[in-house]
Amino acid sequence: MTISILIVPPFSTLCNAAFALRREVFVWEQKVPEAEEHDADDLTATHFVAIAVGEVVGTLRLLDRPEHVKIGRVAVRQAFRGQGIAKAMIHAAMAHARAAGRDRFYLTAQSDKLDFYQRLGFVAFGPEFQDGGMPHRAMRTYDRDSAQLTG
Repeated sequence: MTISILIVPPFSTLCNAAFALRREVFVWEQKVPEAEEHDADDLTATHFVAIAVGEVVGTLRLLDRPEHVKIGRVAVRQAFRGQGIAKAMIHAAMAHARAAGRDRFYLTAQSDKLDFYQRLGFVAFGPEFQDGGMPHRAMRTYDRDSAQLTG
């Protein structure tokens, strides 16, 4: 299966398909309250989509913050999981940020996904917290030696 990863403008046709995929994964499948799924950051984020078999099957967004680049809203359609799509999107997003001179990455991961992000170079730190009704941990690729798990 060929996967194409593209950067898409907010509210373009492909970005709207990504928003629909996020609703499918986070709201319908994972029961995140719909009011928490979209936020004002969607207007300024850099949105990535993964396209396979002619449809959007994955998405994530990058938020450029002064202290780091935040990766968020990583979602892959259920039927396409386990095929390297999320990994490919994260690598593409990080390469995009590095091309702009940014090399400090941060995300909040669902606690059951920590191993996946650790394999991509992230380390968890801080206490576990609830987001969208699910336990999460903050993770980063920088200052790895000072990252402390608490709680």
